Amino acid sequence: MSQSPSTVSSGAASSRSKRSNSMLSGMIPMLLLFGVVVLLYSLTSGGLAGASRYWELFIPVLALFSLGSGWGQMYLNDESRLWYLIRQGIHWGALIGLVYLLNTQGIRELMSDQQYTILLVYLIAFAAVLAAIQMDIRMLFLSAFLVYCAFLIAVPENNPALIQLGETFGVADAQSKPFMMTLAVAAAGFFASTFFMISMRGAIIAKRVGSQG
Repeated sequence: MSQSPSTVSSGAASSRSKRSNSMLSGMIPMLLLFGVVVLLYSLTSGGLAGASRYWELFIPVLALFSLGSGWGQMYLNDESRLWYLIRQGIHWGALIGLVYLLNTQGIRELMSDQQYTILLVYLIAFAAVLAAIQMDIRMLFLSAFLVYCAFLIAVPENNPALIQLGETFGVADAQSKPFMMTLAVAAAGFFASTFFMISMRGAIIAKRVGSQG
């Protein structure tokens, strides 16, 4: 029995709504991650005592995001779910273990708060790069943003990166506007990661259609 035009239209609208909700559910976590990094940078550059502790707490948050966001790439690569979970556990467990050793083996005491925070942010960025290669390419943009923030924390005055960005995009006296520039860089990273998410979802849909054919 053929379906009425209204039924077909309703089904198409429902399908579009589901795709839209799925897209939003993929965008929001990454948006929150960029937002949290901006907040952590703001707290650190503002001189908040113990800001490094918040960066440490950010690691398990990032690990949970990586665990969820990598499922799509795992599906495309036809990987075992168990092996995927093992790799994730080793990956983020190694970083958490390294931070633990830094704090328990007397290494942390050899560094100032600023030095430790810079090291911590660079370590998180490096872990994000490895996660991008193995699990979710979008993490590459978050990693680049983390490196940018670490460099700003390391060189708060007349930062060469800010000067270069100002010259490139025509922003006058960009080095005196680190927070505004950081928001702009975060926005660029988020939109770039969204583009890759859309591309990956397209690849997943194509693979599912092909497997059903």
